[in-house]
Amino acid sequence: MSDHPSQLTIPTAPRRQGLPSRVRARVTRYLLAILAFVLIAPLVPYAANYLGPGNVPNPGANLWNEVRQRTGPIDATTQVRGVESTVLVNDVGERWRQFRSDVLVPAGAWLLLGMLGLLVLFRVTRGRIALEGGRSGKLVPRFSVNQRVVHWFAAFLFVFLAVTGLVLLYGRYVLIPLLGPEGFSATAAACKEGHNLFGPIFPFAVLAMVVLFLRGNGFNRVDVKWFFKAGGLVGGHPASSGYYNGGEKTWFWMVVLFGIAISVSGLILDFGVFGQGREVMAWAHVVHGGVAIVFITASLGHIYIGTVGMEGAIESMTQGYVDANWAKEHHDLWFAEMEAAGMVGVEPNALEEVKRHDNIDFKGFGSPGTSTLPKG
Repeated sequence: MSDHPSQLTIPTAPRRQGLPSRVRARVTRYLLAILAFVLIAPLVPYAANYLGPGNVPNPGANLWNEVRQRTGPIDATTQVRGVESTVLVNDVGERWRQFRSDVLVPAGAWLLLGMLGLLVLFRVTRGRIALEGGRSGKLVPRFSVNQRVVHWFAAFLFVFLAVTGLVLLYGRYVLIPLLGPEGFSATAAACKEGHNLFGPIFPFAVLAMVVLFLRGNGFNRVDVKWFFKAGGLVGGHPASSGYYNGGEKTWFWMVVLFGIAISVSGLILDFGVFGQGREVMAWAHVVHGGVAIVFITASLGHIYIGTVGMEGAIESMTQGYVDANWAKEHHDLWFAEMEAAGMVGVEPNALEEVKRHDNIDFKGFGSPGTSTLPKG
């Protein structure tokens, strides 16, 4: 044995060798690149939106511009024969939709509400236009039975078409909160069918109005003075007028001209058998909707004055006669001719009796002579 104790050796684990520095640098770069991608990638859509679509070229833009024919018609052939059969995508309807929602609907609403506001203001400040001399109790014949029948036929038809048209134009804004989507859907469908069904009758009503009311509706110097006095609102006393005043004549020609425009455009929309394309029908929509809004707006004034706005006015269309004081105050020149013709203070049905017996013009269009009442 050795005198010196043996030295114990403690085994040690083998020493691990670290990654080479070059490998560690490469891994670090990869991790930083992944981190940068994760942070930057979500921001790409926002950057593209900021730059705008015009700065991001679309390789298919030229193709679809040609398909939509925005740069002109395409020389193409197709086995389908019909109007615009070579058009693959038509954007006219989209342009009409934008015009309807961005222009027609808001502008029409302002016009209608503006007219209602003016009528309310007129009623509050001016009140009902009453007869200054009260009622005399004497009758003056004004409109025949045929004229009244045609007037009310056209009036009721116009109101029906106006209401159904306004439901189609503004119903989703007004009726959906009241009726709900299902209720509005049923109402709009019924209005659409009714509008399309009775619309083609309106041209005949306009034609009948022309036949029975054209005479006497030509403008003259008396009407110019009537307009300058605003029908009597300026100056404090009624303006002179004949059988029709300037306002009535203006309304008549609005009925004729607007009626023709609405009728023609409506027939183009109702019957797609005239060879019209989408662009023609879009323009017909513009005319139909725009003229209808102006027509309805003007009719509110006519309806107000002819019913509750003026005392004694509605009787001319309900009974065919007016009070002598009404005729004298609002149509003084015509009243003078009727008085000279002995047609003031007549009995009911005198109008038809005179036409049947004498067939003499006593309505202020010409120069009637003395009494034309039937004798005996």
